[in-house]
Amino acid sequence: MSIESKEDLKGLRQVGKIVGLALREIQGNVRPGVTTAEIDEICARILKGHGARSAPMLFYRFPAAICISINDEAIHGIPGERIIQAGDLVKLDVTAEKDGYIADAAITVAVPPVSDKKRRLIECAKRAFYKAMSVIRAGRRVRDIGRAVENEVTRSGFVVIRELAGHGVGRAIHEEPIVPNYFDFRHGKPLTNGLVITVEPIIAAGSGRAFQAEDGWTVKTADGSLSAHYEHTIVVTKSYPVLLTAA
Repeated sequence: MSIESKEDLKGLRQVGKIVGLALREIQGNVRPGVTTAEIDEICARILKGHGARSAPMLFYRFPAAICISINDEAIHGIPGERIIQAGDLVKLDVTAEKDGYIADAAITVAVPPVSDKKRRLIECAKRAFYKAMSVIRAGRRVRDIGRAVENEVTRSGFVVIRELAGHGVGRAIHEEPIVPNYFDFRHGKPLTNGLVITVEPIIAAGSGRAFQAEDGWTVKTADGSLSAHYEHTIVVTKSYPVLLTAA
């Protein structure tokens, strides 16, 4: 969506703050011995307590309040009886709706002990996000985002998962434009003042190829390599973008 009024910005800030607070609180509960279903219950309780709803449940009938993807699972993992183990890379992806507005963010949490490779993978995803933020301005092109992300990821010795991308957001979870994490000349649409998008480097330590698992939701790396995900909802402006989903 594109922000057209003060009410739009207020609504997006409100739901964005809820998403950020939820991720911060959930992160503190990610530890060995906890099931992903227990994490999901915490997320559902937080959203309800703030008058928000899980957007994936609302729009797509996703069977949980939060997507939890572990190790080689890149996105859209379904919470259940899986027990979090020491050394896991746990991706937490929260998308919430409140009063008709939607915000989306994700982080990757490493459960100690953390190897150097895992630490570098997580830091790379986050760093690639902020490299993208540095080039996002009204008048630039969507493809400039992908170039910034891909350059940083490649420089760090990892790869982007090309099947997965950021997107417009605001009134629905997935809106135009698609925001790839790699340079593609075809994505030359200008970024406009007030445009609301997610920027979300989703990267891997292997080939970068991915497939959808038999559950119909979870996307995993084809070679079983580790993946990391870092995402925020932002507003494009003429200067530095507005980050909506920071707690």
